[in-house]
Amino acid sequence: MDEGDQKALGETRARISREIVRLQAEYYGKGPTRAKTYIMDDVVVVVQEESSTRAEKTLAERGEREAIQHIRRRFQQQMADSFIGIVEQATGRRVRAFLSETDIDQDVSVETFLLADER
Repeated sequence: MDEGDQKALGETRARISREIVRLQAEYYGKGPTRAKTYIMDDVVVVVQEESSTRAEKTLAERGEREAIQHIRRRFQQQMADSFIGIVEQATGRRVRAFLSETDIDQDVSVETFLLADER
């Protein structure tokens, strides 16, 4: 990969991270404090840290982790098209699968996108 390709890849990763954070902040009222995007072959992974809201932290402290997981999964299902749109626009490729998971105790979320064949 030449220098131009590396720069373009870095810009794509930064754009995806920035837009995912923006979308979460818009809909949750708070976005993650850190986000990093990895792109390898047909996989895009966005790792986000410290994205829990004050309400979620309070519920977690009271043992309601399952409720938080349920709400987060529902949110991801409802927002899937928006998340997918960010990755498709940034990469120029269609997303064929989107998976999301959150570790409440570590306050880390991972969004994984599997890309279809190149356009």
